[in-house]
Amino acid sequence: MTGSNGQPEADTDGLAVPAAPPADREVRPPRPRWRAPAALRAGRVAPVLAMPLADACGLTAAIGVTGRLTLPSAAYALAVFAILAVTGQHRLRICLRVADQAGRILAATALPLLILLPWMPAGAAARQALWSAGLVFGFRVAASAALRAAHRGGLLTEPALVVGAGTFGAHIGELMRAHPELGLRPRGYLDHGPPRRDLALPRLGAPADLPDVVAVHGIRRVIVCYAACKDEDLVTVLRASAPLRADVCVVPRLYEVGAAVPRSCLDEIRGIPLIPLRRLGHARAGLWLKRVFDVTVAAILLIAAAPVLLVLGIAIRLRSGQTPLFRQARVTGDGRGAAVLKLRTLSDHSDPDTSWAASTGQCTALGRWLRVTHLDELPQLINVLRGDMSLVGPRPERPYFAERFGREIHRYNDRTRMPAGITGWAQVHGLNGDTSIVERARFDNQYIEYWSPWLDVVILARTLAALVMHQSEGER
Repeated sequence: MTGSNGQPEADTDGLAVPAAPPADREVRPPRPRWRAPAALRAGRVAPVLAMPLADACGLTAAIGVTGRLTLPSAAYALAVFAILAVTGQHRLRICLRVADQAGRILAATALPLLILLPWMPAGAAARQALWSAGLVFGFRVAASAALRAAHRGGLLTEPALVVGAGTFGAHIGELMRAHPELGLRPRGYLDHGPPRRDLALPRLGAPADLPDVVAVHGIRRVIVCYAACKDEDLVTVLRASAPLRADVCVVPRLYEVGAAVPRSCLDEIRGIPLIPLRRLGHARAGLWLKRVFDVTVAAILLIAAAPVLLVLGIAIRLRSGQTPLFRQARVTGDGRGAAVLKLRTLSDHSDPDTSWAASTGQCTALGRWLRVTHLDELPQLINVLRGDMSLVGPRPERPYFAERFGREIHRYNDRTRMPAGITGWAQVHGLNGDTSIVERARFDNQYIEYWSPWLDVVILARTLAALVMHQSEGER
């Protein structure tokens, strides 16, 4: 952008930016030469904190209005705040219409009532919940109005990028430019093919350049439209970009047809729905929470299973004359490996690392029973405590087969984005032993994309239920 004197024109953050190159020339991302000053960084953080601060003010005001500053009321407010955060209601939306979140706000204020009911009369607890819902809603409306006003004045805006430089992508870019209240400053497009001359913004590269362009230009919003590439190629790019600090939204293919997705889970640009991509499974806080859960549950299970392991170890030693524990190198994550522990089930196996399955004759009677009941996996609780594995995740594979499947099976290597587990989403769907590796990879990747602490609990419960049912059937 240039002013009338031909000099670089200041952008909305008050920094001079170079003039945009001609639209018919592809622009490669330059190397960053400066770091944003403190004022600019504060301007980027302020919008992100708007909704959390609004919720905190609303919940604090509700305590003040009801006149009950007690430990239960404070615990209730913290619980409401946590629910709003975990359910994604603190994410800064492009469309600042608060009415879309009304249902989630009501649910978040109603669920923690159990904290208050044992400590105060039902009427007083209900009043605090109602005041909390109303004031959270009110403070969010005020925060949204303030953000819109700031955006119209060119303040607190976010650099945006459009993936797809076709007619629809160009329309999205023009909507951003024509409606400053959205708070988006489009920087350019990513797409294949020759650059279009009618684009008002430059093409900054191909979709594969997304991580570099986001990092170089400080992009905070990425809108994925209809790019001139295969969807499966975009999946690879978006998964590689997951650690970047950019909010990614996808325009549905049939965006004009209503989908059975709650409005509170969608975003919007001038009537065009956007589906935000989840990032919880890749966040450091999420992985830290998963690790705490693993250590706690694995320690409890190992203590409970210690007598069983002792009896089984003695039985294996007496029957085979070998050590009860068997160690085998497995791939347990992206670039990570570990010696995974199992109870010994084979009397003789000359090639355990490159042979897919052992024959029936190589298994002892006790070994066959251990494999069928999956009790041979119990020592892997030690691997979990050591940090080699997780309780729930894709099953670890031997290096020879991991390398082979990575070459032959689409998306197989994507399953190493999270630590390997004792049980997993594929296993509770019956994909054990000599079953489809393609289906295993699909279920494992689905688990990673939709991971949550609750999903881990569900998988562990289903694993335990399957073991109990199998034991019951065996006793009949």
